[in-house]
Amino acid sequence: MLSLIVLAAGKSTRMHGRNKLLIKIDGKPMIRRVVEAALKSKVDEVIVVLGSQADKIQKALDDLPCRFVVNKDYEKGQSSSVKAGLKEIGETTQAILILPGDIAKIDSSAINLVIDEYTRRKHPIIVATHQGRSGHPILLDRQLFKEVEKIDEQSFGLKAVTRKHEGSIRSVEAGSSNVLRDVDTPEDLKHL
Repeated sequence: MLSLIVLAAGKSTRMHGRNKLLIKIDGKPMIRRVVEAALKSKVDEVIVVLGSQADKIQKALDDLPCRFVVNKDYEKGQSSSVKAGLKEIGETTQAILILPGDIAKIDSSAINLVIDEYTRRKHPIIVATHQGRSGHPILLDRQLFKEVEKIDEQSFGLKAVTRKHEGSIRSVEAGSSNVLRDVDTPEDLKHL
């Protein structure tokens, strides 16, 4: 079983009072585009981690077959949301995929490239890349879950795990810059 965790708990502090995940991209809230892409992929379940404005985010996704978990510690940073999502997976989950909710143009084919690589080779860490630059999603095998449970912002979150296992990372070229493009500022939104 493969579980995809969508991180949707942040406060969008650099968007000047707007929740970026609710901004419409091609007529849909950004978070809905991301979750729909995840649901169309080969993952077995999609877990959305909520925090800031949880009710509004959930309402934008209410009719979709995903599960929700509220991260009460979301102000502690993204690491707390990764851990909140990890707590929700079942014992049969072999690997998790982490996907921030602001990778607005992600599509299911990029997610599937990561999954297909995992199915073929079972690398402990697989990252979607574009022209040598790491993007999202990132897949982590069950053997790393204990380490993921211990991440925090002080140790740079998941980067601490990926640095420790640098030699075990498998990169998968997605063929699109969409795996790199997150939206943090109004300028990012314009470029999108």
